[in-house]
Amino acid sequence: MKRKIYNKLLEWKSTRKGEVALLIEGARRIGKSYIVEEFAKNEYASYILIDFNKVGNNVKRWFIDYMEDLDTFFEHLELHYHVKLIPRQSVIIFDEVQLYPRARAAIKYLVADGRYDYLETGSLISIKSNVKDIVIPSEERAIEMHPMDFEEFLWAMGNETLMPYIEKQYLAAKPLKDLHREAMDMFRRYMVVGGMPQAVEKYVQTRDLEQVDAIKRDILAIYRNDIRKYAGRLAMKVESIFDEIPAQLQRNERKFRLADLKKDARMRDYETAFMWLSDAKIVNCCYNTTAPNIGLKLNMERTTLKCYMADTGLLISHAFDEKQIVSKELYRKLLMDKLEVNAGMLIENIVAQMLVAAGHKLYFYSNADKEDANNRMEIDFLIRKEPVTSRHNIIPIEAKSSTGYTTASLQKCARKFGEFITAPTVIHPADGRIDETIRYVPLYMTPLL
Repeated sequence: MKRKIYNKLLEWKSTRKGEVALLIEGARRIGKSYIVEEFAKNEYASYILIDFNKVGNNVKRWFIDYMEDLDTFFEHLELHYHVKLIPRQSVIIFDEVQLYPRARAAIKYLVADGRYDYLETGSLISIKSNVKDIVIPSEERAIEMHPMDFEEFLWAMGNETLMPYIEKQYLAAKPLKDLHREAMDMFRRYMVVGGMPQAVEKYVQTRDLEQVDAIKRDILAIYRNDIRKYAGRLAMKVESIFDEIPAQLQRNERKFRLADLKKDARMRDYETAFMWLSDAKIVNCCYNTTAPNIGLKLNMERTTLKCYMADTGLLISHAFDEKQIVSKELYRKLLMDKLEVNAGMLIENIVAQMLVAAGHKLYFYSNADKEDANNRMEIDFLIRKEPVTSRHNIIPIEAKSSTGYTTASLQKCARKFGEFITAPTVIHPADGRIDETIRYVPLYMTPLL
């Protein structure tokens, strides 16, 4: 699977030259181990991969016994893995390093030694229980890896021409016209399959969505097991949030309603559980901001949030599970855009997923003013444009699942916060166009915003 993060690995190797280790964070089963090993095979003379999910205690002890004798440490690694390490031409990979924090702490000494490069991969890496006994090394840089984005899905499908053309039309503010239907067909395939590499690979091989669904359910089971294994005292709260996500997104107002979990529930009691899921990269949290200006984070209201699944393909398998498998008929309706239930939750979820993959933090704006209708509005997403200027820095976005909708909230937002916002945008299934005040962008152009 061709992944964009490979270019970031190349940049790290060429510019940092062993000065820092690179840590790739991400959810389970998004392809971290695969991509770092492919990178090691292609870009180095030799490599050693230490998988802390199955490595023996003898190897773990070397991180305790030989940090002051690195010659012996490297000699033991070479003999154990039958690999010759070559100074400045070899890389050592710490896979699933969160399972052995002492190895992560050793990065400080290994990088200072300077002989080899170091790559780390990890899930649940920033959760306190995995770092409480170590000092996180300053010689480590972290980057996030997300599920496959729409362009990576197209690459897997053997299509490397569609997204460059979409980008060309987007930059020229022109519609796709005759190619719009093809682009939307591929986009719907991406939405229902999702961006988990195993699911995408199975779809490419078989085109059988029931087999794809079985893989997605295996991944959801892994997530549940991780919650029970690693969340500790938070496990019941984390699992209750996880189970409730589809129902919350199904509501017209997708703000997470804690009362559905437990009567009299308060955010102060559940905030850490939401953070656990977010740190695990299982969900994307979107926070309410009290003012759509440049200080979105400064105005963030942590007590009001929306909780999206990090992968929309997983959301589909999570939501439609009456018989423990999503039927071919339901998948067919999803692909044909003929689903009877509220498809808005899937569209809003995948827009959130694509915005996060493009590097945006998620915020929304909600004002339920009961006295002044001019102030009453719901804006699905607010993102900051680049570069930041003195005015007009925030793009308000509404995500629509059909072509029949109103833009009253966007128009109110433009009138009330005109000095702060720019390019009010509707993301919808139709082709692109621009009127006097609002631009209408097809779903597949979301990554370009």
